[in-house]
Amino acid sequence: MKEKKIPMRMCVVTHEKYPKKDLLRVVLFNGEISVDETGKKNGKGCYLKKDKDVIDEARKKKILNKVFSCDVDDKIYDEIKNMIN
Repeated sequence: MKEKKIPMRMCVVTHEKYPKKDLLRVVLFNGEISVDETGKKNGKGCYLKKDKDVIDEARKKKILNKVFSCDVDDKIYDEIKNMIN
């Protein structure tokens, strides 16, 4: 029997690959940025490691602004940190 492959995705902050379950997906769709809890929302998405230090670094370096080419409100970073708790 073949082994089941674990879907791997890259964190936009650390540039390391992790299993999808270890990451949070953030999506830009119709001009709105949101956290995708299901991992299936439409739109341009990126992944962040579920780690407070990584989220703080993303906020400090404005990583999501660069990924989505728009201003990302700090509320999104706060929402992500709350989801990690």
